Amino acid sequence: VQLVESGGGSVQAGGSIRLSCAVSGYRHCVAWFRQVQGKAREGVASISSPVGTTYYRDDSLKGRFTISRDSAKNTVYLEMNGLEPGDTAMYYCAGRTDGNCGVWYLTTTSAFQYWGQGTQVTVS
Repeated sequence: VQLVESGGGSVQAGGSIRLSCAVSGYRHCVAWFRQVQGKAREGVASISSPVGTTYYRDDSLKGRFTISRDSAKNTVYLEMNGLEPGDTAMYYCAGRTDGNCGVWYLTTTSAFQYWGQGTQVTVS
């Protein structure tokens, strides 16, 4: 199993970024987490497979972020709009061995066994 993030970068407040997570050897739940240096990693959103049901850690993220999946490319995206300086973080995609998705799983990193290397998003 391999997950590879891309698409991070620097953007001004109010701007947008789309992150990509290329997945190989795995076709189940994929989640996005983020981590600010010195703080705990926190869940952002997840998407199930094959149905594609989406979950967001809270409503404030759901209004600005959109998680989606291109099954043909086995790639999961995180579209982020209206970015704020508080969104500055390293963003990681992750997968779970049993494939179950849901908001509860976004509350704990231990629920995910597969992780990418991360991609940095900086909002100024």
